[in-house]
Amino acid sequence: MKAAYARYTLRFKEPAITSRSTMTVKDTYFIKLWDEADPSHFGIGECALFKGLGADDVPNYEATLAHLCQCIGEDSPCDISSYSSIRFGLDTALLAYQNGNPFTPLPSPFTEGRESIIINGLIWMGDAEVMTRRITEKLEKGFSCIKLKIGGIDFNRELEILDKLRCAFSPERLTIRLDANGAFSPDDAMERLNRLAVLDIHSIEQPIRQGQWDKMAYLCANTPIPIALDEELIGIDSLIDKRKMLTYIAPQYIILKPALCGGLSGATEWMQIAEQKNIGWWVTSALESNIGLNALAQWVACLDVDMPQGLGTGQLYENNIPSPLTLDGERLSYQADKQWELPDLNWIEG
Repeated sequence: MKAAYARYTLRFKEPAITSRSTMTVKDTYFIKLWDEADPSHFGIGECALFKGLGADDVPNYEATLAHLCQCIGEDSPCDISSYSSIRFGLDTALLAYQNGNPFTPLPSPFTEGRESIIINGLIWMGDAEVMTRRITEKLEKGFSCIKLKIGGIDFNRELEILDKLRCAFSPERLTIRLDANGAFSPDDAMERLNRLAVLDIHSIEQPIRQGQWDKMAYLCANTPIPIALDEELIGIDSLIDKRKMLTYIAPQYIILKPALCGGLSGATEWMQIAEQKNIGWWVTSALESNIGLNALAQWVACLDVDMPQGLGTGQLYENNIPSPLTLDGERLSYQADKQWELPDLNWIEG
């Protein structure tokens, strides 16, 4: 087996704003595995590095990718245990290679076009006018569950937007999820959660920044709104530490992002521990291109899910990889008769 990687810069159609930063471009990496005797037999995965957030955002990231490709070619070991995004890319590339289809790591009725996945509509931060427009667009497309990024504008203005939304749509018609990306301070978090609770919010992700276990545990024990841990999972790799964190904080939900929490294998560990502790979960993409989003969707399609998943980032980019993935309203599907259109990439062997 041979291996190579390539960097690709994704360009956002509109600036993606969170409480942490504003993004206009995002670098990602693809990894390709192929049979030296038969180059047509290959698999592709996405090492979806999330700069500024992922625990593997380190100066030697690309050198580690090059070393991994060299080790694969030499059939020698390579420790990538702390590189979640590389583990995600390698996991999916290997599955696709083993399956004999470069873009089908996990075949199922989904990849045959016979089933679809319900997703939430993602509303990025902006001023009140922009957020209202984006919400209206999602509702017109038929979404029954939307997720709003909050914490980027005045909280009272965000409350006004949410209040108008809830007045127009009952909880039975529209599920509202929130993602604070750690924007609340421990001192004001409970007061804000109480003000949001009257709006029948399904859940709120990461109300305070990660690493404050005592404060987060208190919030989860007393919150009027179910809390989902997201960034809190990043950088925790061992099974013992995963159990320790979920036992101590005891959240209502966790958010699984394989590119940030240990690849498919690491995310599966989180899922299994959560289920043992009666903690809910769903899967969310982490700004991957369609290569990574496709792998996530195929993984989700093989799981027993009964709620909308967070796989709605495929339309964020103006230069995403053309793929068979299709979004019709709130349903993500795979048109098996469509072809992938991989651009010319500068593949670098280790």
